[in-house]
Amino acid sequence: MEKKVFERPRYLKKASTHYCPGCGHSILHRLVAEVIGELGIGERTIGVPPAGCAVLAYDYIDVDMGEAPHGRGAALATGIKRVLPDRIVFSYQGDGDIAAIGTAETIHAANRGERITVIFVNNGCYGMTGGQMAPTTVTGQLSTTTPGGRVPLRDGYPVDLSEMLAVAKGTVYIERTSVTSPKNILRTKRAITKAFRTQIDGLGFSLVEVLSPCPTNWKLSPVEAARWAEETMTKTYPLKVIKDLTGTPGQDGN
Repeated sequence: MEKKVFERPRYLKKASTHYCPGCGHSILHRLVAEVIGELGIGERTIGVPPAGCAVLAYDYIDVDMGEAPHGRGAALATGIKRVLPDRIVFSYQGDGDIAAIGTAETIHAANRGERITVIFVNNGCYGMTGGQMAPTTVTGQLSTTTPGGRVPLRDGYPVDLSEMLAVAKGTVYIERTSVTSPKNILRTKRAITKAFRTQIDGLGFSLVEVLSPCPTNWKLSPVEAARWAEETMTKTYPLKVIKDLTGTPGQDGN
């Protein structure tokens, strides 16, 4: 008797992806949809995608969605969660959104301990608008606005938003992962699951930062982009559990 071992997640729409080859968004959409289905929360989940490539999550993840203005993902998610406290509310935001114009909203939502979950997609640039330098662009990284590479004396240092948020007393679970290999993809799925469980248990603010390749704007092939993310981005943004006050075992059983 044949056994089905792989199928489309219930909460992933039957739509052909528009993302560039090698982009991490399509992988992340599937992971989020899988986790929602496995946790049995699809009918009470609300997603909040703001501006940037992340906004099109509503074309692929089959749950209720409320689009936020640029950077205001945490603010809109807070409002929805407070009005509908029985819902599971998550924002899905790129680094040009959450770590630039959305910094204030995100930091204060985290500090208040809002019972929301944030999926933070970090590709080190403004992906949708042409690859300009973002707050997360690493030192030396080429972009359309730093053609010679990011120089801290001129451009400032890369912003490590996850480490900043870990200081806030309202944050309960923060982890940084990536989608650059099968091993890292599985780790990302476990992190997203734990972040949603943190909200289900009413513990506080949870966030998963995911390093995601952007081959088109990095001017690399998909394989080269994945390798660059693993070898270069992780020097500035190491993959690890940054904060965990859930009291449940983490990725390494601790």
